[in-house]
Amino acid sequence: MEVMNKILSGSDATNRRLEFPAGSLWAFPMPHGQNSVEFVASDIHEQQWRLKVSVRNEGRYSKPWLKGEWGDYVHQKQLKKGDRVILTMNDEENGERIYRISAERMLFGFWYSIDEQQ
Repeated sequence: MEVMNKILSGSDATNRRLEFPAGSLWAFPMPHGQNSVEFVASDIHEQQWRLKVSVRNEGRYSKPWLKGEWGDYVHQKQLKKGDRVILTMNDEENGERIYRISAERMLFGFWYSIDEQQ
C-alpha cells in the first residue's frame, strides 16, 4: 500500500530532513504523548534505512518531518529537486509492518528507477 509519493523540493534534497505529507501520517500511529515514531524501510537492494517521522508538539499544524538516515539516503541515491520518492507499507500476517522506499527520476517525460541505475 502506498504511504507517500512525493516529488522532492530543493530543501528535501539538500537538508537532512524531508517535509513529510500530513496525509501520510495514518501509516505511523504514534503512542499518546509522543511526537515521533522510528521505522526501517528497505530499498530495492535490501539496504535498510532507519527513518523517523516527527511532528511538532506545538502550533496549529503538526508539520511532519522525515528524518533519521534521510540525508544518507539522499546522498547515496544522489537525489535532487524534482526526483520522486515512494514509500510503501505492507502489513504481514504476523502483524509486522514492512516498509519499502524507492526513488525515481524523470527523463524524457518518463519516471525511471534511480535504484536500478546503481
